Amino acid sequence: MEIKLQQGSIWRKVTIFLEMIKFSHTIFALPFAFTGAILAAGGLPSIYQTFWILMAMVGARTAAMSLNRLIDADIDGRNPRTKGRAIPAGLLSKGMVALFICLSVALMLWAARMLNPLCFYLSPIALFFLVLYSYCKRFTALAHVILGLCLAAAPLGAWIAITGNFSLPAVLLALAVLVWVAGFDILYALQDLEFDRTSGLHSIPVSLGVSGSLWMARLLHLLMIGLLAGLYLTMQLGIFFLIGLITTVILAGYEHWLLRKGDLTKLDAAFFNMNGYISVVIFLFTLFDILVRGTA
Repeated sequence: MEIKLQQGSIWRKVTIFLEMIKFSHTIFALPFAFTGAILAAGGLPSIYQTFWILMAMVGARTAAMSLNRLIDADIDGRNPRTKGRAIPAGLLSKGMVALFICLSVALMLWAARMLNPLCFYLSPIALFFLVLYSYCKRFTALAHVILGLCLAAAPLGAWIAITGNFSLPAVLLALAVLVWVAGFDILYALQDLEFDRTSGLHSIPVSLGVSGSLWMARLLHLLMIGLLAGLYLTMQLGIFFLIGLITTVILAGYEHWLLRKGDLTKLDAAFFNMNGYISVVIFLFTLFDILVRGTA
């Protein structure tokens, strides 16, 4: 009976931890990582490369979200929207989260080392920006851009994992992810506009207000489309990638149409659903395009 209770307690802690780090939000970065890997390989990466890219992503993202929750625990405890998160609610201790961070960083570094030396040498830079992001809103409104930079490391890192170097297409894809993430993070930050303003925290919504933030997000997502179009032309990709790009335009357009009047009641559909669809669409249609070209 005692063993069953312990197992139930451990499983509950794991469930709480996965909720804390928003494991479901992996849908944003992971497909783009594998998009970068497929483009770099000109086909399917090896099972070895795929496994270690996945491990690097798991380690990096788990470390990033855990760091953010640990560093922001006091702020989260004051925010009505986030006071129920695991640390301020007392569901997980700061020491336990710190342990998860150490394990996640170790996994990320190990995976990077197993991929190639350049991945390993660049990994401390990625870790620096992961930590920086969690402090940014205390002194700059550009936290959204730093978050975009962190997620842009996914396709760029995967490209380097396959080739051992990077080139213009890798940079275009990484920049597309950067501005895409910055755009939707601005939308997400609208939820905390009043709290951030009264707490002296910085964000684009605090600086530009609701209307200005909506326009900034639109411009960033328009730039994302332009960068993906540049990737299409640079790599001379085919019809499937083009269909994916057109679908992305439609999804991004619908996302901003949902929020066109600043109605945040539709933010979940706009933020999570549409952007999750965008990352999967780009990955799948890139995969189709590369596989069709490989068999032509």
